[in-house]
Amino acid sequence: MPKLPNGAETPDYESFQRDNRYKVNHSLNKILWFCILAGPAIALGVMGGVFKQTTYLACAIISCVMAAVAGGNLLVLRKKPYSYVPGIFALVAVDILLCYMNASHISIRLTWFLVPLLSLLFSDRKAYIGTSILNYLIMALGIWLESAHYAEIRTDFSSPLLGFINIFSGCTIEALIMFAAGYALVRTTSNYYRKMIAQYAESQEQKQTMLQNLNILDSMAEIYDYVNLIDFTASTETSLREEPLRTLTIERSQDHTHMTQSLRSQIAEDMLDDFWRFTDITTVPTRLINRKSISGEFINNHTGWFRAQYIRVKGEFDRKPDVVIYTIQNIDADKRREEHLIRISRTDELTRMFNRHSYEEDIAEIRENGMDDDLVLISADVNGLKTVNDSLGHAAGDELIKGAAFCLFSALGSCGKIYRTGGDEFMAIVHSADCETLLAELGNRAASWKGVTVDSVSFSVGCARHADDPSASIEELEKLADKRMYEDKRRFYERSGHDRRQS
Repeated sequence: MPKLPNGAETPDYESFQRDNRYKVNHSLNKILWFCILAGPAIALGVMGGVFKQTTYLACAIISCVMAAVAGGNLLVLRKKPYSYVPGIFALVAVDILLCYMNASHISIRLTWFLVPLLSLLFSDRKAYIGTSILNYLIMALGIWLESAHYAEIRTDFSSPLLGFINIFSGCTIEALIMFAAGYALVRTTSNYYRKMIAQYAESQEQKQTMLQNLNILDSMAEIYDYVNLIDFTASTETSLREEPLRTLTIERSQDHTHMTQSLRSQIAEDMLDDFWRFTDITTVPTRLINRKSISGEFINNHTGWFRAQYIRVKGEFDRKPDVVIYTIQNIDADKRREEHLIRISRTDELTRMFNRHSYEEDIAEIRENGMDDDLVLISADVNGLKTVNDSLGHAAGDELIKGAAFCLFSALGSCGKIYRTGGDEFMAIVHSADCETLLAELGNRAASWKGVTVDSVSFSVGCARHADDPSASIEELEKLADKRMYEDKRRFYERSGHDRRQS
């Protein structure tokens, strides 16, 4: 028996026939038990003078034989409940009963033609043809056994043979008519059952597929905050997160679904225009041509970041979809993790300042977008780091680096961004029209700083302003700031009397 997608068996014509034989066999067995009453019924006819040529003994024999036949049929039925054998056995037994009744001068001709019709219950052409042939042969025997009696009581029959030919010819014509009608009926019903069972099996498969799809949609609904099924053909919107499911009509004048309209007041103002363009359902089908899905990320004032997505469900891939699923999923936690990872990748672990990677990205952005008039690059190098590391240890060196970062951020952080680009090297990209004041503030912060292990911090600093040389590129300003920083460092060593190579 074929299997449905969920593993269940789907009915086919063969399994239907098998189950049907079981039911027909049991029904025919009941008919055999009922035929036991034929004896008493005929006896009443004998008593009333209807069957004048029949004896009570024949009635008793009929009942006893039918009881035995019914019992025998029941035994066969228990051994082969799904076979044709018990059913054919029962029908042949009825034919033999009719034959004996004919021999006992109890002639009920119509019954001969009803027996094959009972085989129509099997809805099987072979069973019907076989039963009809057996019925016809036993009927011929019954008529032959009765023909001598008819030759005696009727003057139009000169011999038993002529009586047999006369009666049998008429019965043959009737049998042929009944056979043709029965065959047409069994063919029609078997074809009908085949078609109905095939349609039922197909409907069951479609039902199982639909249930699977609904289960998938239910699973999806657990993941998303909102899940709506949009049918562009029927112009409907169904919320799959609601119980019971609620379907709303999308009017021709609508360019956004009901769900989108309910969210509009919650969208961050600077993202509202983008959100409204993305969720315009008049353009969604076109945007989904040759695509499985489209998505956009926006901010909800109450719940944070979310992803809106349209997923193709039905329709040719290279055409507009007929049905899509519209989902809203909260991704605020993912966004926070993403921002945290980005921050880590752009931040120096020791000082918590921006790192070289971040500096290079910002320089590339300035190169692409151009420089503001007040742009200033400051190159700063911590003096004496090697001496501190060698004399006090690397922990003290780390303290010095942190102190330098603190001073740089305190003096310059309000005007721009500070980057640690090397061991003792820092860069700052700031916006200020007064570079000298910034450097003086940095000197003051450095002069007032005192650590636990290290007593002081000082810088060698170089500054380059875009306003001083508007034609210079960002790389040229960077080189100029470094050059001035090294000049300042050279002056520091000259003033302090330290060997630069030892510092």
